Amino acid sequence: MFLFKKIIALLLMPLTVCLLVLGFGVLLLWIRRRLSAAKIMLTFGVILLTVLSFTAVANQIIKPLASWYPPLLNAGRLKDVNWVVDIGGGHASNPEFPANAQIENQTLARLVEGIRIHRMLPGSKLVLSGGAVFDPLPEADTMAKVAHILGMSWDEMILESQAKDTEQQALRVREILGSAPMILVTSAVHMPRAMLVFEQMGLHPIPAPVYFFDWMRSERGPQQFFPRAMVLKKVESALHEYLGLLWLKIKSTPL
Repeated sequence: MFLFKKIIALLLMPLTVCLLVLGFGVLLLWIRRRLSAAKIMLTFGVILLTVLSFTAVANQIIKPLASWYPPLLNAGRLKDVNWVVDIGGGHASNPEFPANAQIENQTLARLVEGIRIHRMLPGSKLVLSGGAVFDPLPEADTMAKVAHILGMSWDEMILESQAKDTEQQALRVREILGSAPMILVTSAVHMPRAMLVFEQMGLHPIPAPVYFFDWMRSERGPQQFFPRAMVLKKVESALHEYLGLLWLKIKSTPL
């Protein structure tokens, strides 16, 4: 099921959809009696790809997710919380590089935020969650190495290195924490789905979103008037989360 969900999500990503539409349009060009249909498909594919490549459009798609929860600025007031759970966001293990070069930018942002909050809560533990998905080494191990570089001692961290997705992470964290309240750290765009999953598992997460850069950056230069590949990545991130929320809705709806 895990691999099936990954493949379906990839097939529904914006670039894949646009290329499939354009490819179908090209195929129709070779069928002479389908020229009108080919023109429609090619026109639709070009317009869709162009529109989704502009920052103004991408920001409107991603902002509802990324602005769902505000950042946790004053975690020190949560004196009764002893757990900070940090969800991994991707890594690529390679012993030829330092640990900080082996994690995605959003993983690093999540980790720094988790450490910041942990230091505001004396006596708390930082739970690093992330298994080996398409990499031989668990992501939690790499995150722990980076956290150690950033000044964390090993006994301040607990590693959850089995889970492969958000649902599995919630299950594993429940095994570690039980029903104890915790601060959940993940990217802002991922936070709505993560909160829903953790709450459905009977956990009591307090949201601490990070990595708002995807939508809060204001485009003031000429780049705002041009389509760009990096903008498609924003749309892809948002669509991935919308599909995840839809899947949770379908699973929770009684037949």
